This record gives sequence, C-alpha cells and structure tokens, in this order.
Amino acid sequence: MPASKHHELIKMHLRLAGSSLAEIAKELQVAPSTVTAVSCGRTRSRRIEAAIAAKLDKTPAQLWLERYAVKS
Repeated sequence: MPASKHHELIKMHLRLAGSSLAEIAKELQVAPSTVTAVSCGRTRSRRIEAAIAAKLDKTPAQLWLERYAVKS
C-alpha cells in the first residue's frame, strides 16, 4: 500500500478511536510534524510508533508490516 494511503488510514482509525496524531504529539511532547513524519514513513521512532499503535489497540508490527518484517 502506498505510504500516503496508509497514513490516511491511520489518521482515520485514530479519529474513529477518538484520538489524532496531534493528540499523540501533545502527549509525547513532540512536534506534530514529527508524529506525522513517523506515520508517513519518512522517519522512524519506536516510541511514536508504539504510541500510535497503542491508541489503535495494535502493535507497531501490525500497523507497519514492512518496517517490522523479519529479514532472512
């Protein structure tokens, strides 16, 4: 799935869960653009990935399969 579509799905699921990327940024005391960059796949942060996943009752590996795929 293209990164932009995946990002939009994450935002939609967060809204349905009563949250947002901006709320996560505020909770973690980071810039909203940092959380957006992680969601879009432009950068990595295990802490931010974990926070997004927790809001969606998922694991980071469930949300970002390509990031957490086991390399053989």
